[in-house]
Amino acid sequence: MVILGLDPGYGTMGYGVIEKDGRGNCFPVDYGVVKTPADENFAVRLCILEEGVNRLFDKFHPEEAAMEELFFSKNVTTGIAVAHARGVMLLTCNKRCGRIFEYTPNQIKQALTGYGKADKGQMQRVVASHLRLKSIPRPDDAADALGVALCHAFTSRFAGMFGIK
Repeated sequence: MVILGLDPGYGTMGYGVIEKDGRGNCFPVDYGVVKTPADENFAVRLCILEEGVNRLFDKFHPEEAAMEELFFSKNVTTGIAVAHARGVMLLTCNKRCGRIFEYTPNQIKQALTGYGKADKGQMQRVVASHLRLKSIPRPDDAADALGVALCHAFTSRFAGMFGIK
């Protein structure tokens, strides 16, 4: 199964594509970011994100997509812009595959490290270790997106046991 992980952002959207085999082993396929120009109109930036997600679906044909839920504590203005970007990403993923899953930052940390308050460095090292990468994925947004994809790969097998579809 091919899983697309997304780390939402309107300036930089991280993506990570992994493949999970029948035994539950995960392998990296690709990762990176989609950037939008800071001097561009906000609506155009949202269109660039939509085009980026569509290109990922065209290239990798993921069967499921996973995204980090929105979390912000201080900057409401930035949070609103990211929420708009998330909406575009959710809509595009839902139209393309219909199987989109969302995870909180704590759920992702718990699934990967066993500790819901793991720091960013620990998360990046765990992502690199799980995927047998020689170095930590860069930029951070791509590493975060791979973490989301791994979280889904590790936890999605339990969905059927709890009646979640």
